[in-house]
Amino acid sequence: MITTKIDNFINRLRKLNINIILHGNYPWIYLYSINGVIVKEKQYAKHGFTVFMLGYDYIKTVELSETFKLIRKYIS
Repeated sequence: MITTKIDNFINRLRKLNINIILHGNYPWIYLYSINGVIVKEKQYAKHGFTVFMLGYDYIKTVELSETFKLIRKYIS
C-alpha cells in the first residue's frame, strides 16, 4: 500500500512527461530532481524538499500544493 501511493504519484507525473527522482531518509521522502534538474529548495527538513512522510503502516503526502508549485517552477 505504501509504495502504491508513491508509484502512482511518479507514474501520473511521468504521463505528463515530468520525470522525478525521489530520495529517502526515514521518515522523509524528498524530491531530488525534476526532469534532470536537482531541486535546491528545502521543506520540513534540512536535507531536501519533503514530499512524503512514512510511518510504520501509512504514508502521508506533505503539502501537495507546494509540491506542484515547485514542479511548475522547474518545468517552465
